[in-house]
Amino acid sequence: MTQSSDAFDLIVIPARFGSSRFPGKPLQQIAGRSLLERVIRVARTAAEQAGSCKVVVATDDDRISDHASDIGADVAMTSPELDSGTNRAFAAACQLPAQPARIVNLQGDAPFIPASIVVELLQALRNSTAEVVTPLFRLDWERLDRLREHKRSSPFSGTTCMRSAEGKALWFSKSIIPAIRDEASLRTGQMSPVWQHLGLYGYSYTALQWFAAAPAGTYEVLEGLEQLRFLENGWQIDTIEVEVPAHILSGIDTPEDLAKAEQAIRRYGDPYPA
Repeated sequence: MTQSSDAFDLIVIPARFGSSRFPGKPLQQIAGRSLLERVIRVARTAAEQAGSCKVVVATDDDRISDHASDIGADVAMTSPELDSGTNRAFAAACQLPAQPARIVNLQGDAPFIPASIVVELLQALRNSTAEVVTPLFRLDWERLDRLREHKRSSPFSGTTCMRSAEGKALWFSKSIIPAIRDEASLRTGQMSPVWQHLGLYGYSYTALQWFAAAPAGTYEVLEGLEQLRFLENGWQIDTIEVEVPAHILSGIDTPEDLAKAEQAIRRYGDPYPA
């Protein structure tokens, strides 16, 4: 699929101040740089590599807006009544003078996602008829054990997915799915059967417009997962398999997660360029 000369895509970074578990999270520092600054850097790098792509921070808080502006990022002020990052992404897209062809929702608390994965997501949208695309990575047994341990203290941090052989998403959950019968015999191999979801999505404008107008789904509310609105209403979500660095965490949702992020930087190095 080729783009016309004036077509462009959009990377939106939803960033709320009022997190119930971690207020002011986008402004918190990891090794001397805020979460938001780190995510903006990822988005800018991806936009440069992909081409024909803009970046905007979507927020409802002046403190986050001021910080993003200080970094030189474009900002879209969105209503505090919006109940999801996906709705915030659509609201930001609607403020542009022209309609983007595709929108990537890059969570403002995902500072270690490589720019290359954002580019892969955009390319998957550009080169197919997919309406919704999201990346997954398969867990080896060590990473699965770490995810299980992480969920003891943060049960709603970290999302897993079941997918078809063709890469279509079957379901997402905050629980670890699938349940694994006779796990001991499977551990002879390196990889587990569990796929973990990364905190970003790509949508066609049409799909995002539909989402913003549709009511929340039953399981979407129970799980707290926005993408289930699509599955509950018969939409198809394509998944792409990606490689992730050792820095990747299940999510930064608490001050304890922030400490783990700094530990990861000390162990593996800082992905933010010097």
